[in-house]
Amino acid sequence: MTDLRDQLRELVDALGLSANRDLVLDMLTTVTGLGQDGLDRLDLKIAASALKEMREAFNVFAPYHGVPKVTMYGSARTLPDDPLYAQTRDLAAALAAKGWMVVTGAGPGIMAAGLEGAGRDHAIGVNIRLPFEQGANEFIAKDPKLVEMKYFFTRKLMLVKESAGFVVLPGGFGTLDETFELLTLLQTGKADPAPIVLLEVPGGTYWHDWEHFITGEVLRRGLVSQEDLCLYKITEDVGEATEEIRGFYRNYHSRRFVGDTLVLRLKAAPTDDEVDELNREFADIVTRGRIERTEPLPPERSGDDHVDLPRVAFHFNVMHQGRLRQLIDALNRLASAPALD
Repeated sequence: MTDLRDQLRELVDALGLSANRDLVLDMLTTVTGLGQDGLDRLDLKIAASALKEMREAFNVFAPYHGVPKVTMYGSARTLPDDPLYAQTRDLAAALAAKGWMVVTGAGPGIMAAGLEGAGRDHAIGVNIRLPFEQGANEFIAKDPKLVEMKYFFTRKLMLVKESAGFVVLPGGFGTLDETFELLTLLQTGKADPAPIVLLEVPGGTYWHDWEHFITGEVLRRGLVSQEDLCLYKITEDVGEATEEIRGFYRNYHSRRFVGDTLVLRLKAAPTDDEVDELNREFADIVTRGRIERTEPLPPERSGDDHVDLPRVAFHFNVMHQGRLRQLIDALNRLASAPALD
């Protein structure tokens, strides 16, 4: 294996790579290991297809890395004359007007509504090849920002990885699966904090009935915590949904762990009095010390990781992601926070 790794290292040298050589070498080692493991051909086909799909998707998304994106989920069965279709289209248009891109599937229904509202310049389609659906809808077909996927797991990755906000419209098993996966990723801290809007038409019952089940069964049995219900917002209003998505980033910018210290990067530094109030309100999620304003920590400086931004840092009890969401909301409400344009 040592000889093989040396040969792979020579291959990396021959490729002339100057960045991330260690990761490329690790991938080559893993790929050749798969070949040596004597795996079934189907296993190798899955691995090969997944890598190809991710490579294609990463390249499609790469030019838009700095553009905020919202992912929209919902039913492919929603018809164009359904009020949900118009609700989705209007929200997508409102966010696109504020500089956001819309990421969704490329099929019919809610996916078509989101892409129609966003317009081609602000739309990215991540399609799944299914035996019972046609190709991409008219709003994204033949667009260079269309990605075709064979596997749901690679598609799910791309629908989540690049987005800073999520909107879910009523849908079937697939939509509910995506909803619960989103909530699980946030609840466990496996995804960065982000707003999730569960959007309904005025007078609709879908999400309210869903929440009735969550509170009446899941919460009542102690299977989730009360704070976990802060991870999403139910609304029937496009304006409120737009404000929920954009307002999440009024002051909050991003997070990073440095060891066991959680750093929250902000757009405006809180005052001393505001920091004191945050400590009074959120002492329960600080494992030791207190919430403090801080300069960029050494690993942030060495990686030039948003070193121009103000930040607060503290030792965070990672079991309380719902309370972290509440802290972010509090940071966004501070008098020192910038106005939302």
